[in-house]
Amino acid sequence: MKTINKKQLLESITKISLLITVVAVITSCSGGRKKHAPESDAKFPLGQVELQALSGSACVAPSYIAKEKGFFEREGIDVTLVGGDFETNKVGLATGQFPVANGDFGFFPAAYNGLDIKLIAGLHQGCIQVLAPPGSGIKSAKDLAGKRIGVDEIGGSPMAVTSVLLANNGIDPQKDVTWIPFPRDILPTVADNSKEVDAVALWDPWGPLALKRGYTLLCDINTHPLFAGKYCCFIYASGKQIKENPEQIKAILRGFQKASEWIAENPEETAKIVIEKDYVANSDTALITQLLVSYKYHSKHDHTNKLQARNDALYFSQELKKTGFLPADLDPEKFVEQFYFDVLGDEDTHVKTTGHGK
Repeated sequence: MKTINKKQLLESITKISLLITVVAVITSCSGGRKKHAPESDAKFPLGQVELQALSGSACVAPSYIAKEKGFFEREGIDVTLVGGDFETNKVGLATGQFPVANGDFGFFPAAYNGLDIKLIAGLHQGCIQVLAPPGSGIKSAKDLAGKRIGVDEIGGSPMAVTSVLLANNGIDPQKDVTWIPFPRDILPTVADNSKEVDAVALWDPWGPLALKRGYTLLCDINTHPLFAGKYCCFIYASGKQIKENPEQIKAILRGFQKASEWIAENPEETAKIVIEKDYVANSDTALITQLLVSYKYHSKHDHTNKLQARNDALYFSQELKKTGFLPADLDPEKFVEQFYFDVLGDEDTHVKTTGHGK
């Protein structure tokens, strides 16, 4: 597998950000581009949209439940869930193909580098673990100095999480470790019987499954002091679509929030639904239920959720400065002031969902 050194990493992040911006500009200026304005009808007055959500991860449950329980439909939106990776999600937001995306703070550098997106809400807590395989001799984050770490994407969320962990343990994530990207279907087991990596950063449910195979847990962002109690996943919106279709963006956000409230009240039923529909890469209802509970989805939404989203964005902006994902001279307050956007304003966002869709 291809390894990434410090110089290549910096060049890669810069090139990716520039490429995304160029793609967005070319696409928006092309006379033959696909039009993404809502195509309304009586049942779906706010049109048809695509959301990238088919990742196999349990933490994307609000997308699944909003679709399966009809929360998007009741908001007047016809949503199609599609697959893809971190980069296609960013490009989709830049072009307006995806009006909204569920993502981690790996989106922060893209926003800093000019991607036209806004952080509009927090979604849930911890869904990533950093682990070492049996027999590695690695017992803590401090032991990762000089090691090779497997991730799903260079610049993606698991890499960002691990970089924060490293930086707070005296390890420069840009020069003191080697990052090795693997396809997401290979990464969860690549360290089982190979010598290609010394540790891995995994999304749920693959992290807990690795623990069952005897892996050593180095960081669970649900419980680790650097991350515990803070949003790991946020909801982002296309700046283009906020301007052109603000009511659509509001409706999608309300759909996510209603789904979040429903999951908080019905975690076991949620687990059964996402397993039955093959949304998650695991069939253990008890495990998926446990994960959903640990994410601490909100049972209601009000101004306190907005305040937490902004505060957590500020916190992780400060942390990402330590890693090189964001520049050392960044003014976090100014960055978040421009990055965070209150889509719903003073609108009452709490909608009771008990009994809906049952």
